Amino acid sequence: MMPGMVASEGYFAASTKERAHELIAALRDKNSGAVICTRGGYGAAYLLDGKGIPRGLQPKMLLGYSDITALDAYLWEKFRWVTFYGPMIATDICAGADVEHGYDSASLRRALTQTRGGWALELEGESLAAGDAKGVILGGCLTLLETTIGTPWELDTRGAILLLEDRGVKPYQVDRMLTHLRQAGKFTKVRGLVWGEFPDCAPTKEGSPTVREIAHRICAPLRIPMVWGARIGHTPRPILTVPLGIRGRLRARGSGTLEILEPAVRA
Repeated sequence: MMPGMVASEGYFAASTKERAHELIAALRDKNSGAVICTRGGYGAAYLLDGKGIPRGLQPKMLLGYSDITALDAYLWEKFRWVTFYGPMIATDICAGADVEHGYDSASLRRALTQTRGGWALELEGESLAAGDAKGVILGGCLTLLETTIGTPWELDTRGAILLLEDRGVKPYQVDRMLTHLRQAGKFTKVRGLVWGEFPDCAPTKEGSPTVREIAHRICAPLRIPMVWGARIGHTPRPILTVPLGIRGRLRARGSGTLEILEPAVRA
């Protein structure tokens, strides 16, 4: 082992204590304006055990997706931090700008630097239920959002435009998670839904329902605007950067547009 490196622990890069210390140190660092995650992986929720992230920290940009959803939910529910659901270094930024498996450069730049006005994100999906809706943009990886239920940082989705995406889960597992969210009241008063592409989630048996069909069956009765297949989270297309915790407008027509109605950063 090289000097300065820490020992891995199981399938984690280091112990929970060491990883939590590094995260808090990064959030406290006055010489940086952002924490950009290397990858999603697994284990972010461990960092919230015990006292979790301390109060009183100056808000800082946190950029990532997938497992980082746990941190997004915590920082919003505890401190009302705006966070950024977008590319990570090892998985998207290294692939390049505006290329397959890379990141969308325009949305990243606007999200992290624009201090006045709003902008629009072309979702490049398909409208499952047409209409317009305004709300606070929240959400992330479906699996991680479900696991916030029962925690002190359980995501309050009322009045939200809710983003839901995931990868590598079977359709019946998505059915189970969406049913749980519905029964837990997480779709009550949601104003709009933006679904990701759900790659590697094909039915295991020919003729079985797809994730798209399940999402439509469970959520169509909500009678709210919905866009399916957006370039958010796990996507083979250039990933969009979406600020979480600010006001937006979903326009579910054609391929769908998500309008960001206020800047996510201050000058």
